[in-house]
Amino acid sequence: MANDIDRAGVARAYGLWAPVYDLVFGKVFDPGRQSTIEIANAIGGRILDVGVGTGLSLSDYASTTKLYGVDLSEPMLRKAQQRVRSLNLTNVETLAVMDAKNLAFPDSFFDAVVAQFVITAVPDPEATLDDFVRVLKPGGELILVNHIGAEGGPRRVFELAFAPLARRLGWRPEFPWARLVNWAAKHGGVTLSERRLMRPLGHFSLIRYRKF
Repeated sequence: MANDIDRAGVARAYGLWAPVYDLVFGKVFDPGRQSTIEIANAIGGRILDVGVGTGLSLSDYASTTKLYGVDLSEPMLRKAQQRVRSLNLTNVETLAVMDAKNLAFPDSFFDAVVAQFVITAVPDPEATLDDFVRVLKPGGELILVNHIGAEGGPRRVFELAFAPLARRLGWRPEFPWARLVNWAAKHGGVTLSERRLMRPLGHFSLIRYRKF
């Protein structure tokens, strides 16, 4: 499948979002963020937060977890680093600029991988998901929260019309559930354990996979 979002474009877009990201998206994305963190805290151990952005979620993780955060946007990560220092988050082991599709971590390293609002904003979602699973320990969980495109109706029409602009802003609004179904079947090493609709209006889903 041809890539319709490029890495440099995503980095540019989120560099521009960095100064206002918390103000614009903080409340909108909060239910999904809190749900993923609750699950990750219950798992504990070593947790990777992909697309950590400005670090808005870091202080909500349990202090007993060992957190690793990565993001493609250096301006976003600078804000995350400031947050870690100001809140004295001593459980944050690493914050690094990194491509989500090519994670610089060894195989079977993490107990959980959290990716909040990431998979629709990367050039190759399937290869990115493959690398998330690679760095998970057997029995570990991949915890996603993301907008999933409508199957039909007025929202589907709007998402398709909005898609060209959304790509310039850094994401795909029409991303279909079928892509995740097909990815999991092709990968063969994960099982879907939960899909839960989230606020607002069920436009977002919390999705959990367990690695065999």
